[in-house]
Amino acid sequence: MQPMPRVPPFDRPATYEDLVALDEIFIAEIIGGELYGTRRLPPRHSRTSTSLGLTLDAAGSLQARSSSQWWIFRAVEIHLGNDVVVPDWAAWRRHRFERFPSADYFSDAPDWVCEVLTPETAALDRVKKLAIYAREGVGHAWLVDPDAGTLEVLRLEKGRWTILATHAGVEVVRAEPFAGIEIELQALWAD
Repeated sequence: MQPMPRVPPFDRPATYEDLVALDEIFIAEIIGGELYGTRRLPPRHSRTSTSLGLTLDAAGSLQARSSSQWWIFRAVEIHLGNDVVVPDWAAWRRHRFERFPSADYFSDAPDWVCEVLTPETAALDRVKKLAIYAREGVGHAWLVDPDAGTLEVLRLEKGRWTILATHAGVEVVRAEPFAGIEIELQALWAD
């Protein structure tokens, strides 16, 4: 099932006020003027997302002493032009911010995003959201599919996404932009 714009459909572009009014059980995004409300990650997919976050956070503690420091966030709201997106994970290089924004959201494109695909969100994440991330110059994107047991690593090159690698199963991988971190894929899958 694909995420559905709010019903009944608007006869105008969605506004931020429409987004805020959506029920709290949804992750709300405005993409191309349409309001999308998708349910939070189901348990299997949430487990994958949590495991990935713990891996990156543990490695981030090790990286704190290096010049490659990151601010990593889960499900943070990002305003990019007229679009409001909520990637499952987003990261900014620390040197880009002296302090966090005072608003309740970021308005600068992240350096990396990760979308954990569900049957409901896969098309939206792969098509519309990746296009927004490319338009805004996000350097890297990961697409994690717990059902297929895959991690796709993409890099933005000349405004287009290049698939650097697709990893599957129980591999231990290093993936841009976190090539210094070993990720045990088996730890990401709920089974």
